[in-house]
Amino acid sequence: MTLQLEDIPQASWWKIPFKIAGWLALVLLTAGSCAFVVFGWTLGAGLPEIPRVDEYRPPVLTEVFTHDRQIAGEFYRERRRVVSYERIPKRLVQAFIAAEDADFFDHAGINPVSTFRAALKSAIKLLTGKGRIQGGSTLTQQTAKAILISAEGYRDATAKNLTRKLREAILAMRLERALSKEEILYLYLNNVYLGHHSYGVASAAENYFRKEVDALTLAEMALIAGLPQAPTNYSPFRNPAAALERRRYVLRQMLAKGMVTNAEFTQALEAPVKVFPVEDVFHRFAPYFTEEVRRDVVNRYGNAALLNEGLQVFTTMDSEKQRAAQSAVLKGLLEVDKRQGFRGPVAHLEKQAERTAFRETSRSALEGEKLTAGHLYVGQVTAIASDKSRAEIDVGGLIATLPALGMRWARAVNPERSYPYALIDDVGPLRVGDVVVVRVVSKPRELVDDQESWSEALARKTPTQGTIVRLEQEPEPQAALVSIEPNRQYLVAMVGGYDFDANEFNRAFQACRQPGSGFKPIVYLAALDKMGWTEATVIVDSPIVYDDPTNQNRWKPENYDTGFKGEVLLRDALINSMNIPAVKTFIALSRFLGEGSESTGIRKIAQFVSSLGVSDHVDTNGDGILDSTINTNYSSALGSSCLYPYELAQVYATIDRQGVKKPTYFMRKVEDRFGRTLEDHTAYDDPWASLGDRIAAGYAQLSERGEAVVEPESAFLITDLLRGVVREGTGAQANRLGKPAAGKTGTTNDSFDGWFNGFTKDLVTTAWVGYDMNPHPLGRYETGGRAALPIWLDYMRNALKGRSQPEFVPSASLSLVQARVDRKTGLLVPSPTGGIVLWFKQGTEPTETQPEKGVVDPSQFMQIP
Repeated sequence: MTLQLEDIPQASWWKIPFKIAGWLALVLLTAGSCAFVVFGWTLGAGLPEIPRVDEYRPPVLTEVFTHDRQIAGEFYRERRRVVSYERIPKRLVQAFIAAEDADFFDHAGINPVSTFRAALKSAIKLLTGKGRIQGGSTLTQQTAKAILISAEGYRDATAKNLTRKLREAILAMRLERALSKEEILYLYLNNVYLGHHSYGVASAAENYFRKEVDALTLAEMALIAGLPQAPTNYSPFRNPAAALERRRYVLRQMLAKGMVTNAEFTQALEAPVKVFPVEDVFHRFAPYFTEEVRRDVVNRYGNAALLNEGLQVFTTMDSEKQRAAQSAVLKGLLEVDKRQGFRGPVAHLEKQAERTAFRETSRSALEGEKLTAGHLYVGQVTAIASDKSRAEIDVGGLIATLPALGMRWARAVNPERSYPYALIDDVGPLRVGDVVVVRVVSKPRELVDDQESWSEALARKTPTQGTIVRLEQEPEPQAALVSIEPNRQYLVAMVGGYDFDANEFNRAFQACRQPGSGFKPIVYLAALDKMGWTEATVIVDSPIVYDDPTNQNRWKPENYDTGFKGEVLLRDALINSMNIPAVKTFIALSRFLGEGSESTGIRKIAQFVSSLGVSDHVDTNGDGILDSTINTNYSSALGSSCLYPYELAQVYATIDRQGVKKPTYFMRKVEDRFGRTLEDHTAYDDPWASLGDRIAAGYAQLSERGEAVVEPESAFLITDLLRGVVREGTGAQANRLGKPAAGKTGTTNDSFDGWFNGFTKDLVTTAWVGYDMNPHPLGRYETGGRAALPIWLDYMRNALKGRSQPEFVPSASLSLVQARVDRKTGLLVPSPTGGIVLWFKQGTEPTETQPEKGVVDPSQFMQIP
C-alpha cells in the first residue's frame, strides 16, 4: 500500500512558536543552571572553612586582675566573652529569634521570601533613590557574615554588593548542613555585635546591666535582643526612647508567637530601662600599674595575643595598698605644691557676660546637686570682704565662703623663701572675676594642712555658717612610688605620676633621676663588704678638692650645713647624711677595687651597683666589667648618677633580703583562654593563691634561691645603719610609723629631687618627688625628709595597718658580734654605760680600748735616767 501525503498528520501551525519557546527556555534554564553552578562554585571556592564548635576561637578580651582578684584592666579588639549555649537563657534565645528570624528553625539558612522582599526594596532604592537598602538576613546569614568578617576583614565582608550577599548565602547554607541549629545559635550569640564594644550576649549583659547573662530579666533580654539591627540607633545610652520602643517591638513579637504570657509581657513592658555606663576600669583603678603590665605582655607575648587571645593576667598588685599609694601621692603632692606658692587663678573673667555664662555652665554641670564636703569644684570669685578676711565663691549659683585661713599658703611662687615664714594673712591674691579651684570642708579644722597653722588660726575669726571652702590648685610637681614585698618578690603598689590621663609618662619606670643621698648606703655597703670597714671606721670630715682632668674643672663638695666635724664614725656619717665622708669613702673604694687605677675602680663600683638590682648594661671595653649609667667621677658618691625609682627600690629590697638579689614580679600568673598556665611566679605563702599554686611555688623556691651579691653580714650592718637613720638621723620622721623601719632620705643639689627609700622586714617602698623638666627647684628647704618621706609614711601606715613588723635582728647563722665603742674614736669603751653599742663582723671588732679621761698612760713618756 502506498502512503499518500494527505495521510500524514499535520501539526497545527500555531503550536510551532510555543515549541520553539519551550526549547529556548530549556536551553536557557540549562545554561543558567550551569552558569549558576559555575558561579556558585567560583564564589564558594574561596569561602572560609566551617568552624567546628569545639574549636571555635573568636577574639576574646584579655583581663588584668589585682592580687586580690579585682578587675584592673581589659584589653581587646572585640570585647567578647564566650559562654556555652547551656548558660544562655532560653528566653534570651527566643527573644533574638522573635526579633531577628522567626522562621529560624524552619529554613535551610536563607529565607527566600525575606530575601526577595529585601532585594526588591534594595533595587528600588538603587534605581529611584527612594526607600532604603534592606538586609533580610537570617540568623544563619548573620553568623556567616561574622565568620567572613573574621576571615576577610570588616570592609570586604560587609560590602554592599550582590557578590558579597551571594557568598554569605552560600556560606549560610553550608553552615546549616554542617551544624545543628543550636550550634549555629551558639556561634551567633557569642559573635553578634550589640553596641558599646559588646560582642556577644555575655559581654552585653555585663556592659549594660553589670550582670551575668543567666541573671538577666525578661525586659533586659528583650532590650539586648533588639540591638543587632542598629546598635547605635537603639543604644539605651544615646537613644533611650528608641531603645524602649525597640524593646516593646521584641516583646510584642514574643507575645504573638506564644513565647511569653500576657502577665510576663505586661510586667516586662512596664519595667524601666535601667542601664549602667560602661566602666573604664583601666583609667579608674590603677592606670600606671596596668599600663606597665600591658607593655610587658605585648613585649613578651605580642599585641595580637593581648587583644585577641583572652589572656588572664593575675598581677601582684594589692588593691588596698594601691589605693593607699595613690592617696598618699595625691595628698603629698598637694602639700608640696602649696609650699611652692600660688601660681594664680585658673582664669579671669573680666566681663559680666563671661561671668554669667560661666555660672550657667557650672549650674548645668552640677545637675541640681549640692556642694559635698571633700569634693573639688571650680568656682568664680564674686565678692571680697573689705578687710580681705574672706572671699565669696560662686559655684554654679551656690555660694560658698573662702576665709583667709583657707588660703594662707597662697603666697607668690618663690623657691628661696621658707614656707612657714611666708604664710599670708588675707585673700589679697584674689580678685573678683577670678576662676579658682576650691575644696568644700566639713569643719574649720580642715582649712589648714598642718597643726602649726591651725594653732595660729584659733585666735582668728573663721566663719562657721554656710558652706566653707579652701583654696586648691592642680599640683605642678610630680611623684612616683614603688612598693615591693621583698620576700614574695611582689610589686604590690606603684604610682607613676599625678594624673595618667594628663601624662602617661611613668616616672616609676621611665624617669631616670639623681638619687642624691639615697645612693650613699650603696657606697658604704661596698666599703663594708669589699674593704672590711665597720660601723666604727673613722673618716675625717674635712675639706676636699677634686680636679677632674677629663672635664677640666675643679669640684669642692660641701656638707649640707657647710660645716666640718673632723673625725667621725662611718655610722654617724651615714646617719647624718654627711657628704664629704661619703666622697672619701668612694675614693678609697675606687682605689681599692681598681688596685691603684681609679677609673677601673669606679667601673667596678658601677658593676657592684648593677649587681644589687640596677639594670645590667653593656661591656663595651671587653674587660668583663659592665658599663653603667653611674657617673665615672667622685660625684657619684653623692648620687649624681641617674637611677629609676623602680631600680632603687630593688636595691633596697636586696638589702632587706640580707644581700640576696631576686627579680621583682608585677605579674604573678598568666593563663590562656583555657586556663592553661603560661607563667607562674606565685609565692609559697601567698594567701590569695590556690593550694596547688602554693605547693608548686614551694618546690620552685628550693631551686630558685636568688644570687647572694653581698655577704649577709654586710647587708645586716647596712640595715642596722639605716635603722639608725630612722631612729636618730635625717629619716627620724619615719618613727611615726610605729613599727621598726630603716631607710634613707635623698636630696639633690638645689632640691630638684626629694627621695625616701625605706623598709620594714616585709615591705620596701621608695617615694620620689620632683619636676619633670626642672623649671625651678622644689624649694630651698624641700629635702627628701620634708617632701618625699611624708608620702612614704602615709602609704606605709595604711599598707601595714594591723600588721606587726619584727625588729631587725641578725639570724643565728651570721658571724656578728656586738661591742661598746667610743662615739668619737671607735675604740672600745671599758665602761658598761658609756659610748654606743655597735655590730661588727666577727674578727673586725676593735681591740684597743679608749683611755679614760684624766688617766695618763706612763708608756707614752720617755724615762729619764
